[in-house]
Amino acid sequence: MKKTIVAVSVALVGLSGCMTYDPYTGEEKTSSATKGSIIGALSGAAVGAATSSKSDRGKGALIGAASGAAVGGGIGYYMDRQEAKLRQQLEGTGVRVVRDGDQIELIMPGNITFDVNESTIKPTFSNTLESVGLVLNEFDKTIIQIEGHTDSTGAQSYNQLLSESRAASVRDFLLNQGIQASRTRAVGYGPRYPLTSNDTASGREQNRRVELTLVPMQ
Repeated sequence: MKKTIVAVSVALVGLSGCMTYDPYTGEEKTSSATKGSIIGALSGAAVGAATSSKSDRGKGALIGAASGAAVGGGIGYYMDRQEAKLRQQLEGTGVRVVRDGDQIELIMPGNITFDVNESTIKPTFSNTLESVGLVLNEFDKTIIQIEGHTDSTGAQSYNQLLSESRAASVRDFLLNQGIQASRTRAVGYGPRYPLTSNDTASGREQNRRVELTLVPMQ
C-alpha cells in the first residue's frame, strides 16, 4: 500500500508543476489540462493498483496514473492552447475571453460589432473576426455556438429577429473564412439573457453583444 501511495505521489508532483500564464492578470494558474490530468491520474492509479498483483501493485498504480493523466489532460490541454492563442490574437480588441471548464466564451460587445439596429458587421470588427477565424481553423476539434443578444429597448419580436440576424452574420463571416458549417450553430436570444441591468445606457450597451461558445468535440 505504501508503494502505491508513493507511486501516485510521484505522478501528481510532476503534474502539479504545469501552470499557464494569464496575460490579462499577469498571474500563473493551474491549467485545465493539469486539473484534468490529476483527476485522471487518481482514477487511473486506483484501477492500476486494483488490477495488479500484490507484488506489482506500486508499479501498476504508476502505470495507471500515467495513462489516466494522459486521458484526463488531453481535452484540457487542447483547450488551454486554444485559449492562449485567442488571448494573444484578441488582446486590445475589446473582446473578452472567458474560460469555463473545458469551454471558451468570446464575448463581443455591441459597440465594436454592429451599428445600432444593424446586422451588418462593422468594417473595423472584420479584422477581429478574421483573427478569430484563424484560430478556429487551427483548432478544428471544437464546436462553435454563435449567440446574438440585444437590450430590452423596443419590441420583443424585433429584438429577436435582430439577434438572429446578427448571429447569422457572424456565422456567415466565419464560413467565408473556411470554418466548416457542421461545426457551427447560430441562434438569437433577443433580450432574454442580459449581462447587466438594462436601466442604464452603459448597461444596455453591454447587453447588446455577440457571444461565441467553443466546446470540444467529444
